[in-house]
Amino acid sequence: METVGVLHPGSMGAAVAACAKANGRRVLWCAEGRSAASAARAEKFGLEAAASLPELLDQADIVISLCPPAAAEDLARHVAAHGLRGGVFVEANAITPERTKRIAALLPAAEAVVDAAVVGSPPVGGKSPMLYLSGAAAAARRVAEVFSGTAVRTHWLGERLGQASALKLSYTSFQKVSRVLAAVSLGVAREHGVDEELVAIASKRSGSYLAEPEYVAKTAARAWRWGPELDDAADMLAAAGLPDDVVRAAARTLERWHASKDDSELTLGAALDQLATPLTPPDPPRGQPAPGR
Repeated sequence: METVGVLHPGSMGAAVAACAKANGRRVLWCAEGRSAASAARAEKFGLEAAASLPELLDQADIVISLCPPAAAEDLARHVAAHGLRGGVFVEANAITPERTKRIAALLPAAEAVVDAAVVGSPPVGGKSPMLYLSGAAAAARRVAEVFSGTAVRTHWLGERLGQASALKLSYTSFQKVSRVLAAVSLGVAREHGVDEELVAIASKRSGSYLAEPEYVAKTAARAWRWGPELDDAADMLAAAGLPDDVVRAAARTLERWHASKDDSELTLGAALDQLATPLTPPDPPRGQPAPGR
C-alpha cells in the first residue's frame, strides 16, 4: 500500500486524509511549524506525524497539498527544493489553472502533477465530497485508488492540467459570491426591520441562500479562506476576458469578517454587525499623507 503525505491537515485536509487511512494507506502529516489545532486534528483522525517536510517527502508515494490558496506556490517551492520520492504531487488547492501550471513547472522531476479540486463539505458525518482530478491518466488513477470505496468520491476530467482548478473556481464564483450577497441582503433588511419577511419570501423559492440565514455566521468564520479563493476566481475570469468586478467586490466584503476566523460560536447578529462595520484603513507610511488628504 502507498504512503500518502498530506500538507496540511486543516478541517478538509484532515478528513480527506482520514479516508485514505481508512482505505489501508499509511498517512503522514508534517508537524514542523504547525499549530496545536492542526496537531489535534491529526491526532483525532489517527494521522502519523513526520517531524519535518523532508522526512515526509522521503517516505510519501503521493503528496497532497491542501492549504490556504495564498500559500500554495510557496509550499510547492519547498517541496521542489527537496524533491519527491514517489513522484506524484496532488495540487488540491482552490487556485487558478495558471497557478496550477506554474506549480507543475516547479516540479519537473515529478512523475506527474495531478490537478485536483474538492467540491463539497469535509467527509465526516455522512457527507461525501467529490474530488475532481485532471492531468495524466495513470497518476490520476493512483490518486483515485487511494480513495476508492471511501466517502471521498473521485472523477477524472481529462488529461489537461488546470481543468479541475477551473471547475472549482467556476463553482466558487457562483456559490461563495451568492453567500456574500445573501448576507448583505439580510444585513440591509435587518437595518429596516424586515429581515424575517425577507427570509419568508426566500423560503417560498427553492434553492435560495436567503432562506438559510444561519449560514451567514458560517460564511463569516470561513471568510479568511474564501476571500483568497475569490481573488483567484476573479483572476481566472479576467484572464478569460470576462467581468471580474462582482467577484472582487465579494472578496473585499469578506475582509470585514477576518477577525472571526474559524469562530464556531459566532451568531448571525454578530456576523451582520461586523458586516456593517467598515474596515479601518491601514496607517500610511511615515511622512506620507493619509488617503483622501
